[in-house]
Amino acid sequence: MKPLVRRVSRIGEFVAAMLMAAMFATFILQILVRYTARLEWLAEAVPLLEPGLYGWTLEFCTALWVWIVFWGNAFVVRERDHVTFDILYTHVRPGVRKWFAIIAGLAIAVGLLASLAPTWDKFYILRLKKTASLNHLLGDWVRMRDIYLVYILFLVVVPLRYGWRAWRAWRHGAEGDLHHYEDIAEDFADEIHRTGGHPENIVAGAGGADKT
Repeated sequence: MKPLVRRVSRIGEFVAAMLMAAMFATFILQILVRYTARLEWLAEAVPLLEPGLYGWTLEFCTALWVWIVFWGNAFVVRERDHVTFDILYTHVRPGVRKWFAIIAGLAIAVGLLASLAPTWDKFYILRLKKTASLNHLLGDWVRMRDIYLVYILFLVVVPLRYGWRAWRAWRHGAEGDLHHYEDIAEDFADEIHRTGGHPENIVAGAGGADKT
């Protein structure tokens, strides 16, 4: 099971990286066209630099950002990567922590799955709405439903992840959630040791490392 999870995670990271690369390349293209637009002779000499050909870039960047956010949260972002207020969670008994994990996982899974049907109804309407400019890039078949379809994927994958987390907590407890705190503590202790045992030197040491 773990090799399959790792493979899916690697594929998810690769797709997210490609989306980020496409967004960055489009952003660079926007800058290039913006500054070359002032040179009329250049647009005449190189027709591909005609600013009117690149009106789609803004909407394309927005669509890529939507995909990056929901794809990343579905396949890349780990539970420990989220900002959480877990003071109570980390200080209760293991049995209580187990039920916290089960209830939280089921609540998230049920809540997102419950929103799937009404969300899909809205998407059914979006199948009729065209994009403002992406038809120049992707063709006339693209609809707003296709742009936001990744949200439906998000509503399916995230409940599966949290359902799996609840089942794992039921079988094995939730003590695995505390391991990354131990890793952080060990890294902090190593950094203190490296800077001579003075925590206030950690920032200075990091700054020195950056300069080198």
